[in-house]
Amino acid sequence: MARNHKPEEIIGKLREAEIVLAQGGTVADACRRIGVTEQ
Repeated sequence: MARNHKPEEIIGKLREAEIVLAQGGTVADACRRIGVTEQ
C-alpha cells in the first residue's frame, strides 16, 4: 500500500540515509533506519 509523503519528508529520510552511509553503514542499515525496504 502506497503512502503519500510530502517532499520535505522524503528529503529528510534521504538525508538521514546519506548520513548513515557516510558513517560507514551499509545500504541495509540505512534502509532499516529510515523504514524502507532495501529493494
